[in-house]
Amino acid sequence: MALKHLTKTEQLSRFILRLDRVKVSLWLIGITFFTLIVPAAFEGLYENQQERDAMAETMANPAMTAMVGPGDLENYTTGAMTTHQMLLMTALVAGLMSILLVSRHTRGDEEDGRIELIRSLPAGRLSYLNAALVVITGTSVVLALINGFGLYALGIETMDLEGSLLYGAGLGGTALVFAGVAAVFAQLSESSRGTIGLSIGVLLFSYLFRAVTDISNESLSWLSPLGWVTKTEAYTNNNWGPIFLMVVAAAILFILANYLQSIRDLESGFLPSKPGRSTASSFLQGPLGLAWRLQRTGAFFWAIGMFVLGASYGSVMGDMESFFEGNEMLQQMLQPEEGLTLTEQFIPMLLIVMSIMATVPPVIAMNKLRGEEKKERLDHLLGRAVSRTQLMGGYLLLAVLNAFIMISLTAIGLWSAADAVMEEGLSFSMIYGAAMAYLPATLVMVGLAVFLTGVLPKLTPFVWAYVLYSFFVVYLGSLMQFPEWTAKISPFGHVAQVPVEEATFLPLFLLCVVAAALMALGLIGFRKRDISA
Repeated sequence: MALKHLTKTEQLSRFILRLDRVKVSLWLIGITFFTLIVPAAFEGLYENQQERDAMAETMANPAMTAMVGPGDLENYTTGAMTTHQMLLMTALVAGLMSILLVSRHTRGDEEDGRIELIRSLPAGRLSYLNAALVVITGTSVVLALINGFGLYALGIETMDLEGSLLYGAGLGGTALVFAGVAAVFAQLSESSRGTIGLSIGVLLFSYLFRAVTDISNESLSWLSPLGWVTKTEAYTNNNWGPIFLMVVAAAILFILANYLQSIRDLESGFLPSKPGRSTASSFLQGPLGLAWRLQRTGAFFWAIGMFVLGASYGSVMGDMESFFEGNEMLQQMLQPEEGLTLTEQFIPMLLIVMSIMATVPPVIAMNKLRGEEKKERLDHLLGRAVSRTQLMGGYLLLAVLNAFIMISLTAIGLWSAADAVMEEGLSFSMIYGAAMAYLPATLVMVGLAVFLTGVLPKLTPFVWAYVLYSFFVVYLGSLMQFPEWTAKISPFGHVAQVPVEEATFLPLFLLCVVAAALMALGLIGFRKRDISA
């Protein structure tokens, strides 16, 4: 009977792989590219162990531990440095890849009616779910192997075969775990939006929980799947135990998803949905109100997440003060800027990561319009007395407000937690002003999403590649001494690192001009082009 439910799984797996062959290839190429260029760059930048030990000293502080996890700073070889500074961040991207791919072919296809059509054919009840899981499992295995053998093929002395394969297995294992998370939430939620939102929420919570416990009580970080990634200690102790935990956790989640799928009705979910009002409010009768209604739940949870992210980084500021006081070598290496403490010099590094994270929700808010178009829902709106400019303008206004609120909340969270744990505290105006300096760069990203939606709708996903590029080039730029022009390609590369640098008016003004121009072109293009799926 169980095999009957899996009928045609093999054929559906090939079908899904054919649909996603380009997306899967791009994910694999992107992750592998950034994985392989880092150790090669480290080998050229830090030519002897003395230079690597100096870098280890700069990384040995609570803020960096919260950001990238613990590492073997006593034996900071090129392999250990790569694992410490890159593995966790790359694992986050691998987890996001799994969430998006699995959500699309579970709740997404069910929401669009494709699974109902497939079930009308001689296919098993669980076949499509397991076909999606087979594809993501194969993708995870390929990700692990090409990164593992790729790292070993670099020929770096301290990066042996076992450590390289373990590094790749950490990425593949993380992808498997969050594929299971997405598969379970696809059964619980009634929409693809809810599935993605809840799954990414678990991903962010895993990261934040690990960040806090790595500082306060490292043994508790074993409760986070992302904590398992750092526990592998690739190229040093080579601990394979966490990989076993990932595989077991993924298997349990896969089984749970299959069980929930087998006992629920098609297009239903286990999480209760709130019944709507019998009559719509006057606000809901306009395009702006409708756009807000579709996004308010996700915006609320993103707002909480951004505040918690800022507070998590702010909570380690007190530990950094005591750390710097007892580390004479680091005090000599980081000569304090005039009027700034050593702690304040780490603020720009935290803010750049938080500002790029805060860019994600407003871009999601803007891309929601293209999602509604692909599902052929805009025809019903535009068939009434609603102009295209009004429709896109509503989404754009929400995205701009979203950007302002998310960056504000990260700054408030950082300041409030830091002020509570530091003896002298931090200036709110300094923290908030430094964070707001990144708002124009975020608006450029929103403007790009508007432009692509209005002029080149099929290329709308490109904005995510640009956000990912910005994160890696700005995050890794200072560590790997990238050429300055690589950062200037990103709007975030034009923002002064307050408070270390002084913010000037002209770059921020020009970023606002670019953002406004992209938005205007997008609105014009959307008004003139055909609406299509």
